[in-house]
Amino acid sequence: MHIADGVLPLASIAAGWVGTGVVAGLTLRKAPFEALPKAAVMTSGFFVASLVHVPLGPTSIHLTLNGLVGIVLGPLAFPAILVGLILQSLLFQHGGLLTIGANTLMLGLPALAAYKIYALVSRRNFSHREAVAGFLAGSLAIFFSGLLLALWLMTAGREFLTIARLALASCLPLMVVEGLVCAAAAAFLAKVKPEILWRKTHAVDESVLP
Repeated sequence: MHIADGVLPLASIAAGWVGTGVVAGLTLRKAPFEALPKAAVMTSGFFVASLVHVPLGPTSIHLTLNGLVGIVLGPLAFPAILVGLILQSLLFQHGGLLTIGANTLMLGLPALAAYKIYALVSRRNFSHREAVAGFLAGSLAIFFSGLLLALWLMTAGREFLTIARLALASCLPLMVVEGLVCAAAAAFLAKVKPEILWRKTHAVDESVLP
């Protein structure tokens, strides 16, 4: 789920960088210093997960774990994903250097949405709420990323409409896989190490979210 250089028009590339700069600035503004080691670990997990690609026609699918990054890092998920995408582009040519801004918005904004979804659902009082909240956060993060990917590709011209539709359709099975991974991780962490989850550690101050 990366957009390569040479696909997007210059206006879309510029919009991606401007949007990424604004959101990164907002999320880093009140970032707690003590959360940086956790952010480094999750950035590594995101980096590794995105390296295994399964070809699907003119596109490919892979785990992103942006939903899991979101529920663990909260607002820090966005800059963590930005760093991960920069490293992927520089070291393995996954995505492009010019499209880092667009790719970060595509994966980082859904990570922020995943945190909000998880925080909202996991506060409810019902059985297995952590797992349900994790599943919704993980699966919807992929859906939102796929939707943003399709929208970015549509700005590249009519010739990319078919690829945009295929990219969005390929997210459907991935939504289930990511949802299950995120559900299992959220339920496990809430039971054995709840302080790892952002909501458990920073339940009071959520003003850092844009």
